[in-house]
Amino acid sequence: MHVGSFVLAAQFPGQGQGEALHRAVRSAEVAEEAGLDAVWLAEHHFVPYGTCPSAITLAAYLLGRTDRIRIGTAVSVLPTVHPVALGEQAALLHLTSGGRFSLGVGRGGPWVDLEVFGAGLAAYEHGFPESLDLLLRWLREPSVAGTSERFPFREVPVVPRPSEALSGAPGTEVVVACTSPASIRLAAERGLPMLLGMHVGDEEKAEMVALWRRHARAAGRPSDEILTAAHVSAGVCQIADRRTDAVETLVKAMPGWLRQGLDAHVTVDGRARSMRDPVAYTELLCGLHPVGTPRLCADRLAATSERTGIARFALLVEGSGDLAATEENVRRLGAEVLPQLR
Repeated sequence: MHVGSFVLAAQFPGQGQGEALHRAVRSAEVAEEAGLDAVWLAEHHFVPYGTCPSAITLAAYLLGRTDRIRIGTAVSVLPTVHPVALGEQAALLHLTSGGRFSLGVGRGGPWVDLEVFGAGLAAYEHGFPESLDLLLRWLREPSVAGTSERFPFREVPVVPRPSEALSGAPGTEVVVACTSPASIRLAAERGLPMLLGMHVGDEEKAEMVALWRRHARAAGRPSDEILTAAHVSAGVCQIADRRTDAVETLVKAMPGWLRQGLDAHVTVDGRARSMRDPVAYTELLCGLHPVGTPRLCADRLAATSERTGIARFALLVEGSGDLAATEENVRRLGAEVLPQLR
């Protein structure tokens, strides 16, 4: 089992953006010290829900400040960037970090980001498969030409090539955030592991993994690839000596962050959007994920892995909103939970 942290650089009420980013960096550094396997970095634009606008840039910074731990994006929003530009950055980080970088990509949402970056609503509604395929070609082939109306360009060499170094190791890992049957099929047909959200429970995640496997088989993917696909389950982790204390910590802090963070999202086309009740959502997350004593957290992770077949976790550890409490939470995850799983 591989347990990592999920870092949003969340801006809680009363906090500055620099404070949120400092907590994100420190939590990643402590994650390596504590023996965690990975740090997964979220990306958001123009909202306090997450103050990191470029997950791959923050990944580069953290790869330079760490020695062992894997750093991944969760996710880089593909419709708002050129796939070749993202592919070049991913290859660079893969090679210079000794293979410690994972590129998580997702479709994002119908937000004003699409207007600001000039991608347009069509890039969100229809363009994700095309962008993903161009990205994968860039990460796997020696030269690439753009043949579509959206990405027309002459054949150019891929420099640097992520698959040509590191003693024959595979190229950059690509993970796809999946929230719908269509995105599950997209990932499965390309043999890419999924990142499944923290709002989804074990039963639904198990169904998503089963659907991924059916689509992968139908697409003719190799059996060993299907059986060993390293899907990632996102969740929340808060550790305390009593479960009630862990729940209380999150219920006190997270609703304020969720309320101001989610409410700040603006749709690009004015479509109506609904927002979860922040308190009810926090309570739901506490029930789904490892929130409680170290023993309970270990049992919860083991149960999720057994029920879903997923062995990689990205756990939100900054739910308290406090730097010192976040660092303690990460250290306890490494010292008191991981040994029980290994």
